[in-house]
Amino acid sequence: MSELHKVRNKRRNIALILLANSALWATGNGCGQKTSAGGPGMGGPPAMPVQVAVAQSVRIPDTTEYLSVLKSRQSAVINPQVEGQITKIFVKSGDQVNAGTPLLQIDPLKQEATLSSQEATLAAQEANLRLAKLSLDRAQKLSAAGVISRQEFDNAQSSYDASAAQVKALEQQVEQQKVELHYYKVSAPADGIVGDIPVHVGDRVTFTTLLTTVDLPGALEAYIYVPADRAQDLRLGLPVRLLDETGNSVSDTRITFISPQVETDTQTVLAKAAVENPRAKLRIAQQVRAQVTWGSHEGPVVPVLAVQRINGQAFVFVAVNEGKGAVARQRLLKLGDTTGDNYTVLDGLKAGDHIILSGTQFLQDGAPVIEQIQNAAKQGDGKSAATR
Repeated sequence: MSELHKVRNKRRNIALILLANSALWATGNGCGQKTSAGGPGMGGPPAMPVQVAVAQSVRIPDTTEYLSVLKSRQSAVINPQVEGQITKIFVKSGDQVNAGTPLLQIDPLKQEATLSSQEATLAAQEANLRLAKLSLDRAQKLSAAGVISRQEFDNAQSSYDASAAQVKALEQQVEQQKVELHYYKVSAPADGIVGDIPVHVGDRVTFTTLLTTVDLPGALEAYIYVPADRAQDLRLGLPVRLLDETGNSVSDTRITFISPQVETDTQTVLAKAAVENPRAKLRIAQQVRAQVTWGSHEGPVVPVLAVQRINGQAFVFVAVNEGKGAVARQRLLKLGDTTGDNYTVLDGLKAGDHIILSGTQFLQDGAPVIEQIQNAAKQGDGKSAATR
């Protein structure tokens, strides 16, 4: 390559470099002009109109729900007083029975044999007593005539007394065996309705076996098991609302009993609430939800539809006036239970904050907004729903 060509190539490369630098400078200068032109108040995104509700402070009940079991206030649990095999069941679940009505029969053959043996022994001892009586009478006459000594008379008297004592002891044993034989037929202790019968003919039962229950219809008790760490807040008279599986109220009552000890297996404290059941709508052993009201406090509520959840956390947008107009700010909330159509707010919101209700899916933190406050009627409805 000639020297002339080298000089021309060198000049061309320098020109290309200068041209590239000029283009970069022009691009950067253009971006700066755009940023300047699009500054606040000139080229930013337009403000979006949103519906806003003013957060109200209402009285919020402090409640906790527990699973509860209904039991009869007058219910008898039937356990056998003897061991043996069931031979007959005279009733079925749901039968109305009177006091003394036979419920079940436990095989009494062994007990009957024992009773017969005791009665035979008693009969033999009674014969010995009669013989001892004759001997005593004879000795008494001979002693009076001076035929026998005083010691022989005393021996006859002692034999009679011993025989009499043995007869009395055997009579008590026979009576005891008769009473025990009575236990082999299990009877109703009171008038009521027969509950579940978990045993069958042929089953062997012991003293701890549950045979059935006899429940009096009408008034019930709700058994509520409260965790031990909340037991210090329990007190007689606390309001309790019983709810069915759909959340409807079935009874309003109060705590009537608090156990003085903690259940070791479950670490709970038993509390009871009397439940009037005049129309028999509730059933014995029915499970319900017991809503215990510990008290109440003043606090804000937020509509359920205004709450967004991100990664398990609850957020809400509020409209905040930062000097150049209202902007949307995202708030992290700590929520409590639902009250009507609202969540109770434990932290993150205060009364008077402007809660954004519409268009939240299009908002970002710091976006300008135009507030459209809900009318007083709607706010009143929201407050009413919160206090229900």
